[in-house]
Amino acid sequence: MSSKKHENTVPDIGKGYEENEIGLKGILSFAIGLFLLIVITFGLMWAFLNVLKDKAKQDNADERNPMMMSEKERLPPEPRLQLAPGFGIDSDKGRVNLELMAPGAEYLEYHKQSIHLWEHGRKDEKTGMVTIMPIDEAKAKLLSQNVKAKSGPEAEEFLKNSRGFVSDSSAGRVASEKRR
Repeated sequence: MSSKKHENTVPDIGKGYEENEIGLKGILSFAIGLFLLIVITFGLMWAFLNVLKDKAKQDNADERNPMMMSEKERLPPEPRLQLAPGFGIDSDKGRVNLELMAPGAEYLEYHKQSIHLWEHGRKDEKTGMVTIMPIDEAKAKLLSQNVKAKSGPEAEEFLKNSRGFVSDSSAGRVASEKRR
């Protein structure tokens, strides 16, 4: 408890202000304490930042992040705009870059690849099996096998059902129209 008792003092009306008793010692001790607290916090945060930087360097040196996407995975899915990075076509020889080519370059490259496949076919590099055969060779191979067509009532019924389609007049219930 305080030893000072509250004294009823009569205000001095002659003064234009009210006298305050300021404890300068309390204000200075608070300011010094606040300054020390700020300095200590700054030092701790600086040390913590250095620890995190060292940890990041160590992690990067050990191995690459397994969840990090590759350069190809970062690109948006096909189709892309012609001038966009990564615009091109995948071919047997690798990726054909068409970034700064004319707008019809994609079609021309695709057409060139299709013609090459039709004329020469494609073989699997690992097994040596033919995956795409030239059209003329495929026709000759099919005709040399002497494939027999199905005949009889079952084949006629299948042909009849395959030609029918659902029309508006049947309200979508029955295949009532026939293709010619």
